[in-house]
Amino acid sequence: MEIDKIAGRHASGTAAQESGSGAGGYGNEADAAELADYPTNGKLHVAASWATIGIFLILALAGVYMMSMILIPVTLAVVVGMILGLAAEKLSRLGVPRVLNAILLSSAVALAIVLVVNALAGPLATLAQEAPDFFQRTSDRLMPYLNRFKWLHISPETFQSGPMSITTLLENSGNVLHLLSSNLTPAIVQILIFFAALLLFLSGRVTLRKTIIMTFSSRESRLTAIRIINAVERVLGFYFATASLIYAGIGVAMTVIAYVGGMSVPILWGVFAFLSSFIPFLGVTTMTIALAIAGIITQSDIIFALAPAAAFFAVHLAVENLVFPAVMGRQWELNPFVVFLAIIFWTWMWGAIGAMLALPLSLIVMTVVDELFIEEKTQPQLPG
Repeated sequence: MEIDKIAGRHASGTAAQESGSGAGGYGNEADAAELADYPTNGKLHVAASWATIGIFLILALAGVYMMSMILIPVTLAVVVGMILGLAAEKLSRLGVPRVLNAILLSSAVALAIVLVVNALAGPLATLAQEAPDFFQRTSDRLMPYLNRFKWLHISPETFQSGPMSITTLLENSGNVLHLLSSNLTPAIVQILIFFAALLLFLSGRVTLRKTIIMTFSSRESRLTAIRIINAVERVLGFYFATASLIYAGIGVAMTVIAYVGGMSVPILWGVFAFLSSFIPFLGVTTMTIALAIAGIITQSDIIFALAPAAAFFAVHLAVENLVFPAVMGRQWELNPFVVFLAIIFWTWMWGAIGAMLALPLSLIVMTVVDELFIEEKTQPQLPG
C-alpha cells in the first residue's frame, strides 16, 4: 500500500540520518510531510465523491421535474401495467395472444375511467348551475362561526364587496374556466401518451422482462432480477385489487352517510371517498374537512352538521386500522412517516398525480429493498 511505502521510505531515511548522512534529511522531511497529509487527502477524496453524488441527484431531480409532462403519463402507465401484471399472466395462460391481451386490459382501464367521468359529470354540472346559491348559502352559514374569530376581520360586508365577494368569485370563475381550457390540450396529450405507453408496455411485457433479466451476467443476479420483478407485480396487483374492493365499501358507506345526513348528490360524495382513499393521510383529511364544511352549510344544528364528517372519519379509521391489516397482513406494512414524506415529495414534484403515485412507488421501493436484502428465500429456477 502507498502508506506502507511512505512509512518504509521514512524509516529508511531515519536510519540514514542516524548514520550521519547529511543529504538524507531533506528527503526524510518530505516523506514525513507526505505521510502526515495522507489522512487529509483521503477525507477530501470522500468529500469530493459525496459532492459529486449530491450534484448528480440535484440534476436528476431537476430533470424529473422538467420532464414531468412526459414522465407522469409514462410512469403512471408502467405502474398500472405492473398492477395488471397478474391479470395479464392469467390471460396468457388461457391462450390469449399478447397483443389482444394488451388491447383488452387497456380497454378495461379506459372503460373504468369513462364510467368514473360519466358518474361525476352530472353531479358536477348540477353544482356548477347552483354555484350562485351555493356561495350565498355558504356565506350565510359560515358567518356566525367566522364572527367568533375577531382576528380574521371577516364581516358580512366581506362577502358583499371586495375580492371575496360572491360577484367577484363568479367573475373569476371565467378565468378558472379559461385556465382549464388552456391546459386541456396538454392534458389530452398526456392521456394519449398514457394509453399508448400502457398498450405498448402490456404487449411487450414479457420481452421487456427477458431483456432486463439478461442484462445481468451472473446466474445469481438473474435469479434476483426474476424474484424482484415477480414480487413487485405480485405486491402491486394484490394490494390494489384488495384496496379497490375495500375502498369501494368505504364509497358505499359514504354514499349512505351523505344520504342520511341530507347532503346533496350522495353518489358524488361516495365516488370522492373511494378515490381519495388511495391517497393516505391527505385523502381522508381533505374529505373530512369538505364534509364538515358541507354539513355546516346543509344543517343548522352544529351536531348534525358535523355528524357526516365524524361518521366518515370513524369508518375510514376502522377500515385502515382493523380491516386493512387483517386482509393484507403485516408483511406489506409501510412506515406511515415514510409514506407521508413520499406523498409530500411527489405532490411537490408532480402535483395531484404525484400524490396518487406516491404509494405505489413506495411499495415498489419497499419490495425491491426487501428482495435485495433478504437472507433466506427460495429462488426461482431459470428455464432450461
